[in-house]
Formats: sequence, structure tokens, C-alpha cells
Amino acid sequence: MTERIDRLLRQRGGPLTAELARRPGGFGLGQLPARLAPDAVQRMICGFCSTGCSLDVHLRAGVAVNLSPSPDHPVNRGAACPKGWEALAPLGAPDRATTPLIRRAGRFEPADWPTAIATLVARGKAIQARHGAESLAFLGTGQLASEELALFGALAKFGMGMVHGDGNTRQCMATAVVAYRQAFGFDAPPYTYADLEASDVLIFVGANPCVAHPVLWGRACQNPHRPAIVVIDPRRTETAMAATHHLALRPKSDLVLFHGLANLLIERGWIDRAFIAEHTVGFDELAACVARFPLAEVADATGVPRAEIERLAELIHRGQRVSLWWTMGVNQSHEGVRVAQAIINIALLTGNIGRPGTGANSITGQCNAMGSRLFANTTSLLGGHDFTRADHRVKVASVLGIDPARIPAHSGMAYDQILQGIARGTIRGLWIVGTNSAHSWINQSDARDLLAHLDLLVVQDMYATTETAQLAHIVLPAAGWGEKDGTFINSERRLGLIKRVAHAPGVALADFYIFKLIAEAWGCGELFARWSSPEAVFQLIAELTRGQPCDISGIAGYDEIERCGGIQWPLPSGVDPAPDAERRLFEDGRFFHPDGKARLIAGEPQRVPEPTDARFPFTLLTGRGSASEWHTLTRSAKSAVLDKLGAGAPYVELSPIDAARLGIASGERVVLESRRGQMVARAFVTHAVQPGQVFVAMHHAETNRLTFAAFDPSSRQPAYKACAVAIHRARDGEPGVHDRT
Repeated sequence: MTERIDRLLRQRGGPLTAELARRPGGFGLGQLPARLAPDAVQRMICGFCSTGCSLDVHLRAGVAVNLSPSPDHPVNRGAACPKGWEALAPLGAPDRATTPLIRRAGRFEPADWPTAIATLVARGKAIQARHGAESLAFLGTGQLASEELALFGALAKFGMGMVHGDGNTRQCMATAVVAYRQAFGFDAPPYTYADLEASDVLIFVGANPCVAHPVLWGRACQNPHRPAIVVIDPRRTETAMAATHHLALRPKSDLVLFHGLANLLIERGWIDRAFIAEHTVGFDELAACVARFPLAEVADATGVPRAEIERLAELIHRGQRVSLWWTMGVNQSHEGVRVAQAIINIALLTGNIGRPGTGANSITGQCNAMGSRLFANTTSLLGGHDFTRADHRVKVASVLGIDPARIPAHSGMAYDQILQGIARGTIRGLWIVGTNSAHSWINQSDARDLLAHLDLLVVQDMYATTETAQLAHIVLPAAGWGEKDGTFINSERRLGLIKRVAHAPGVALADFYIFKLIAEAWGCGELFARWSSPEAVFQLIAELTRGQPCDISGIAGYDEIERCGGIQWPLPSGVDPAPDAERRLFEDGRFFHPDGKARLIAGEPQRVPEPTDARFPFTLLTGRGSASEWHTLTRSAKSAVLDKLGAGAPYVELSPIDAARLGIASGERVVLESRRGQMVARAFVTHAVQPGQVFVAMHHAETNRLTFAAFDPSSRQPAYKACAVAIHRARDGEPGVHDRT
């Protein structure tokens, strides 16, 4: 086996030693592509969030020295957030993983690629021989290129026999996926970013774009129509401070609010009955459900005064172009799917969809979360197909030239169910790529304990220092953004290019070629003979989408994407990919259900899984801390600039009323405690949070010691946003008070 791997490595550009890694060619190593002049500007899409900003990377003597926002790109128009300006910094971090590592006798030892891959294959196959094919599973990410995601999922499921695999997009976008599928018939965010500038009423629900998507917030601020901007959020976020209206509802009362709003619109005749009759199904059932939410009861349940709810209804009624936008405040909930559907209902009831400035619009989180949704073989089969449909499996198999029997007939377990499988002993080996589960998963202590009990944990990442990598048996060093080629798909469905403009350190490889090595060593390399390069895979996945709502069969290749400044799906074969074209969905009033009609769907609100009580009297809110911080800080903290702009040590926001009652002053150390653990933080007394609530940024590892593992029953998305906690001043000698704060 090692001879076969070494032969493949040599074919790709020489033995992978630190000395020879600088030679031309091979697996994301060596010199930069020949098409790049030594002094050039290379345009590519940012690798942080889903906005999809274009950056011009400046090379000097073949080395990427700095970057600037692309001035004429249709997404960001010369703007960038702090993370975009610092996008190159994480590549030069001193803790980059530069060589494979194998844990022996409790310690990591460096290894070469043939040894690391052979060890992975031998141990993985031994687990499957003892416990069955389904005893291995994988967890991926929304931060790989679409081509890498497709190869990863296909290798795991079609080549290695895995059935169960999921991605960290389960933590951010699963709710929106399910809501869109049920309402529209496909996972189809309908908008373009131009809608931010065309609306006369903008409603942000559980969204703080000022911090989470600054470039999009900038576009909303450029709206020439003097729009009403409504923020629905328990916390007075930065976006709420700048809005014209802020509805500070009680945490997790949003479904009651939107049912009451729908009822009010119906009662007053402020709905588009012609649109409803022609383009939707389920109005009578919806009307009957929301009739049980009269205005007075909704005001009492949500804490939003009746007059504010009425004012919102009137804004929607008077608005000519109303758009509703949501992110994690909706998605990360025990009933997020129903809330997202309730938002979609408002757009459908009022005919605010398919026209400029309208839509029920979910803003994605990670740079390629949508690529993960369509091509990672997790929630859907390649190209947005359905694992459970035999005709879809046959189509995918035909395009790929494989036996349909290799494709599982169901999508497998979700992220939380995979972890439950570890607890039951049915999942014995796990392959984690590009995500930091031991930091980011809800109720972190349980997650770390489960990962530590695996027979085999393989972590493939840019850094060997993450909390998850430190638990691994094998670490595979991966190239990062800027060190490989491929495509991302942003929130408005726009495909853009990423390119290799820097050397991966040591013998780190692009994820694409790590997957190719493993396929060869596993003995299924012939299945992926046509998957020879990222662009070759792009041609395959484009063909797989033919006839799908996300059809991109009309995109000729990477050069066309670059020429057009990115291309929104759908672009079927035969359609002209005009540069800067906007493709808004549902302009013809037809949706993706077989009858062409959208579904109006309603459900009863459920109790908050962990209500407050005398011992834990506060509701914990979580979210982004600042525009300079990103997820688990794995990359953003590598930049000295971003690290300085961020908060540094953990802090907790609490109201002046609660601070006075508890004798807590801003800057004091406090202990925040839930039934699962505690964290030490600095107090920040602010009117941004209401009495009885506290806020902690999501980026700190300590935060998920507190969160409660509740999940939406339809999307299996974790409910990070509300659990019961207590807070008190830190006392000398108290466990945990030696914390770095």
C-alpha cells in the first residue's frame, strides 16, 4: 500500500519531503501556477463568510504580499470587512500543520504521507471489518471548495462505504434548508443582494448584519428609498441601534409573534388574495392556525407592545417592496424550521416574493455553506438530488460512471445523531475535515468526552493546535484558502473562484489531493479517475445539476465564472451568462413543487427546552462578538490586527438593573454557570440586553460549556441561542477563577 501511495505522490511532482516540497507541481505544493506572472494581481473570493466578496491579491516576485477589495465586483464594489483585509494572515501562522502526525503512546510523532495514509486505511478498514461499514462516519465543513466537498462526500459514501456523514453547516443552515424545501420545493434562497437596495421595508429577524455581514449591511445603508428598517431581536444589537424600529421580543417567542402578525394581516385584509389563490397551497389551514394568536395574547407572550406589532403590520401593508432577512437567531432554535416557515408565510401572504426588493431571505454563514448544501453528500445527494429517490441515484451514478448500488438509499444520520452513535458504540471511527467540533459543538464537555472515546479520530485541518486536532489519533495537514483552486457559492447563489496564490507550508496538501491519496490507498481510486483536478470535477458537478433547480450546466468553466464576475445559479445550458447578471428566483410565480405552488405551513409553538428557574434565573443569548472575529477564532485569531480588534478574553453583557441588584460593576470578573458547566468572564454592563438576559460571544471555547443540547426536530440544528444560567461575582479560590480573564 505505501508503495502505491508513494508512486502516486511521485507522479504528482516528487517525494513529499520538506526539502523537495518547493519543486514545481504536485498537490498544491511547489511553484505557483504558470499562468501567474511573477508580479500580478489575482482576483478571488474571500474565504471567511458567505457574502462572497471579491479580493485582489497582489503578487510580487511570485509571492502574495497583500490584497485589496475588488473595486468593480458586483458583490462588494470595493468594500471589505476587517476579516477580508486580513484574509492572507492565517496562512502564515506559526502553528500551521506542516506534516502528518500520528499519535503513539499518547504523543504526536511526525510521519510521511505514505505512512499516515496507510495507517488511516489499515485502522479504518479494521474497524469496518469488526463493526460493519456504518461504524465509520465523517464530519465536513462549509469552508472547502465545492469540488473538494463533492470528492470528499463521494469518496466517503461511494468509495469507502460510509453511510453517515454530515457537515458543520448543520450548525448554521440546516433550518433554512428544510424550511425552503418544504415551502418552495427546493433549498432555494430567492434573492439577490440588489434587493437590499431596492426594498422600502427591510425586516431583519435574529440577524445582526452590521457585525456578521458588514458589506451587506453597507449595501442596505446605500438603499436610496429611505426604507423602514425593522430589527426583531431580544438584544439591542448594533443593527438594532441603527434601525428605525426595534422589536425587543422575549427570547424564542418569535413563532408566536409571526403567527400573530399573520393573523393580524389576514384579519385586516392586508394580504394579496390573488397571489395566494394562484401561487400557494394551504391558506385555509394556515388561517385557522394563526387565528388562535390574537393580538393581545401575542403582545403578552412576546413582551412586544400591541402598538409595535400593529405598526409592523401596517409597515408591511403599506410597503411596496418588503424583504425579510434572517440568520442564526432563527436557525439555531428548538423550533427554527417553523419560525423560518412563519417568515416565509408573511412574504407569501403579501405577495412579497419574486420581485425586486422582496423575498423571504436566509443569509448564509460560511463562505461555501451553499456548496456544502448542494454537493457534500450530506443533507442531499450531489447536485441537490435526493438519496431516497431511485431515479436520482441512477442519474448521479450514470453521470459519474459508477454502479448505482454504491449510492446509499438514505442520507444517513445528522451531526448530533453521529455523536449519539459514538455514545452507543455504533460509530467507532470519525473523519473530521475543516471543523473544530471540540470547540463549536453544543454542550461541549459531552462532545469532547465522546470524541476522546473513538477507536479512530482523523482530523484534517490547517492547524494541529485546534481543540479537535489535539484529541486526534491522526492529523492530516491541509492547505488553506489561497493555497488551492476551486469554487465557492455565496448567499445569493453566486459562484466565484478561489485560486492558489501562496505555497502550502511543509508538506501540507490541498484537501482535494488528500482525498485522492486516500481513494487510491483504500482501493477505490479507479472510481475517481475522471476526478483529476478541481476544474475537471467542476465539469462533473455542473452536469449533475442539469435539470435541477440549481442547474449550472450552462457554465463553461472557470474562465467564464471569472469573466462574468461570478454567476448566480440557475444558469442552464443555452442561457447567456451575461456579466453581472442578477437572477432572482420565482419571478414567474412558479415554485419547485410539482404543481408549481408554494406551501403555507404553520405549527404550534413548543416550550423552551430549558426555561429559567430560581437557581438559573437568566436566559443566555449567544452570537457574534465583533466583525473581526470568526467562528472558533481558529483563523481570525492568527491575525494580530483582528485579534486586537476583537474582545480578547470572554465577556458577558448584562443589564444595569441586574448588575445593580447583583452588585456587579463593568470590568469585574464574574462566573456564568449552567447545569453543564461554567465560564469566567469580564462583566460588561449595558442596555443592549434586557433584564433577565445575558449575552456571551460564541467565539470562545468556554461558551459551549454552558449551552444546552436541544435540537429542532425537523432540521436537527442545535439551539445555541437560549438556555438557563446563573451569574455571580467571582470569588477568590473558586474553581475556574484562575482562568485567563
